[in-house]
Amino acid sequence: MGGYKWISLTTDYGTFDGFAAACHGAIARIAPDVRVIDITHHVPPADVARGAAVLAQTAPYLPASVHVGVVDPGVGSDRRGIAIGTPGGVLVGPDNGLLVWAADALGGIDTVVELTNKDWLLGEVSRTFHGRDVFSPAAARLALGAPLSDAGPPVDVGTVVRLPDPIVAVGDGWLEAEVVTVDRFGNVQLAAGGAMLSGLGPELVVGGVKARRAQTFADAQPGELIVYEDSAHRVAIAVNGGRAVVVLSVRPGDIVRVAER
Repeated sequence: MGGYKWISLTTDYGTFDGFAAACHGAIARIAPDVRVIDITHHVPPADVARGAAVLAQTAPYLPASVHVGVVDPGVGSDRRGIAIGTPGGVLVGPDNGLLVWAADALGGIDTVVELTNKDWLLGEVSRTFHGRDVFSPAAARLALGAPLSDAGPPVDVGTVVRLPDPIVAVGDGWLEAEVVTVDRFGNVQLAAGGAMLSGLGPELVVGGVKARRAQTFADAQPGELIVYEDSAHRVAIAVNGGRAVVVLSVRPGDIVRVAER
């Protein structure tokens, strides 16, 4: 029988309340031997794009898993709950774009089903806590080897919600790209792939601030702005000993221009 030994959780629940623990508990009641990896519970509230980026950049480095994503400002509305089968694992969560980038990163969408099997739900479903009552129980049953077809009817892949692709533009000696994430160190990650840096020289200007290309933080002087390829193979901006997000005064969704001096 198939199945998965691991379930991952990516949410905006935080860890000050019991929401994340309740999801762990819902899984443990059905699949007590399945191990749970918390990717993060600190996605900014309702920031679907940030959750999608974190999940997509992390899931490929985990063992084959059922990945639960819950950043769900539409909870209680008519948005669907879905499960997506991919070559590298299964994704469970709301049909709001949160899961699709990760599905692409795990080899692409094979199958999508809507989570409608009432026998899979955890008792009476709360209107506002589908992470506990719908998504975590479904993930536990899939981890135990239940086929996707048992979760509910198939969904036309073309109807699955996709987030807009982040903006990326490149020219002679410059690139412009949308800020995808800002990590807890204040490093700014852009949507541009790291390979795009090969077309730029070593001396740069980022948002009007002098910078230079580097491979590691130690390549720069303290306080110097650097542009580098990060661990997710994206163009990123950092300050040696500081916070690039403060220097550039940007946030996710903003467009940043990186150009040769």
